[in-house]
Amino acid sequence: MTGMAATSDERLRPDCSRCAALCCVAFAFERSADFAVEKAAGEPCPNLDACGGCRIYERRLDLGFGGCVQHDCHGAGQRVVQETFGGRSWLTEPDLLGPMSSAFATMWEIHKLLALLAAARRLPLQPEMAAEIGRFEARLEALAAAAEEPAVRGRVDVLVGEIAAFLPSLRALVGR
Repeated sequence: MTGMAATSDERLRPDCSRCAALCCVAFAFERSADFAVEKAAGEPCPNLDACGGCRIYERRLDLGFGGCVQHDCHGAGQRVVQETFGGRSWLTEPDLLGPMSSAFATMWEIHKLLALLAAARRLPLQPEMAAEIGRFEARLEALAAAAEEPAVRGRVDVLVGEIAAFLPSLRALVGR
């Protein structure tokens, strides 16, 4: 998918049932008000069961895991599992843990930008602004197709800067 279809709101919604608990593995947790434990990036959360389910899901907030409740991968997790790795998972193939974690971190950055651009599309855009958003989306989709490649992260970082420079041009449209 490319262009606007690729950035539909549905594509940017998390679907944990099609993921492999990548947010519970890829990111580091620092003991804080948001996380009751400290954990290194690439290390499974101690609350994960053998199938990748959360043992404390219904009690996360009460047990000091508000960061988990607040997290939104914007659909990056299931995209990495289903598209990038063709349905394969580190849960059944432990050697995939590192590559999947890395791809997820990159895909999450891509999906955050796609979600931001999808929100911008809801503004009353001039045609040239809509076209620029479309160009950004197309570039992000191309990078998403190669999220498992280490060099992609640097190209995503470049796009972060370009999109950050573009966004102030939309400021006058907010609230219209």
